[in-house]
Amino acid sequence: MSKITRRDFLKIAGATSAAGVLGHIPLAYAAKHGMSKGSARVVIVGGGFGGATCAKYLRRLDPGIAVTLVEPSSKFITCPFSNLVLGGLRTMDSITHSFDALKKKHGVNVIHDTVTSIDAAGNKVKLKSGKTLAYDRLVVSPGIDFKYDAIQGYSAKAEEVMPHAWKAGPQTVLLQNKLKAMKNGGTFVIVAPPNPFRCPPGPYERASIVAHYFKEQKPKSKILILDAKDKFSKQGLFEAGWQKLYPGMIEWIPGNKGGTVKSVEVKKMILDAEMAKHKADVVNLIPAQTAGKIALTSGLADDKGWCPVDPVTFESKMHPGIHVIGDSSIAGALPKSGFAASGEAKMCASAIVAMFKGEAPPQNSFVNTCYSLIGPKYGISVAGVYNNTDKGITSIEGSGGVSPKDAPDSFREEEAKYAFGWYESITADSWG
Repeated sequence: MSKITRRDFLKIAGATSAAGVLGHIPLAYAAKHGMSKGSARVVIVGGGFGGATCAKYLRRLDPGIAVTLVEPSSKFITCPFSNLVLGGLRTMDSITHSFDALKKKHGVNVIHDTVTSIDAAGNKVKLKSGKTLAYDRLVVSPGIDFKYDAIQGYSAKAEEVMPHAWKAGPQTVLLQNKLKAMKNGGTFVIVAPPNPFRCPPGPYERASIVAHYFKEQKPKSKILILDAKDKFSKQGLFEAGWQKLYPGMIEWIPGNKGGTVKSVEVKKMILDAEMAKHKADVVNLIPAQTAGKIALTSGLADDKGWCPVDPVTFESKMHPGIHVIGDSSIAGALPKSGFAASGEAKMCASAIVAMFKGEAPPQNSFVNTCYSLIGPKYGISVAGVYNNTDKGITSIEGSGGVSPKDAPDSFREEEAKYAFGWYESITADSWG
């Protein structure tokens, strides 16, 4: 397949920077939308790949826009590369990013607080501290939340025993410590969630990197993946990599062969699937997912728990004037990934700038590349190119592709290098 180099990625990532700028709201737009004349105010909820990138590009596209980013954490820890922390290949510090550049370099007003409610009619958000922020446009990028009750016996409290580690941070450290403490010869069970969920290849990369750790430190140990699905992203490539690097260590049980977990006994570390019960030494239970809590409580989500949006502007179909980007949005064929969130953020920023200028939002297209590491020097990837049609955001036929099935070791090693380069590029683009 055609490779996307680091230089190509940066060109794509910065493509929207060619848009024009204007620092004030046109009178006609202001009158139509009930806004006062002056600088436009955009409030962004969430400082991840979607929110941070949108804040940065709004300021780059139009320095006259007053951008406020509300994020509870003083530093952001990425889910991408958190699997490498579990395998002892990275530190938590290496996946932790500061908001200093957004504040000092790009002029974003960063508030470390939590949005507790959104007043869509009054164009205001209320913070946990009691403060209220007014906006002309609101961007909501809260990531995901979990359906804890989807598996009987599991709960928010149970995640301290069976961590999901699907929001990087304390849960990552907790799961890492459990893996370190596990006996050689123990069983590590990963419960993969049903679709749709954040990062489709993520659970299988996690199994791979933990297998690398086991191979070096606990070679008698086993990994069992209990899956509600019958197939997964890059399945053939993953399975070939497992056979090559970790023969006999990883077993995947799909939904059609009894992989769907119905209930758990948390204290006994027992998982009851459709055809058998499984005893584990360490359990990584990744629950079914929904849009982030603030999106749900604010009426931005549909009855399936995700947020329908206009595919050009990412404006909510539930509440005009509010845009939803990243994992919480229903973005057609785009996966729920950091790369996709970054692209959506840039397109959303371009649309908002155009709206403030009284112009039609630009037509958009997207790329997405998901790299996965099966070992430190064994990488695979899938790439896609997407366009807007009358059916929304759809994959362009014949575009993109996956890593070759029978590639030599040198190719896999290059792919691993691309994965590390991608991470450095995208995090610099979002928080640098």
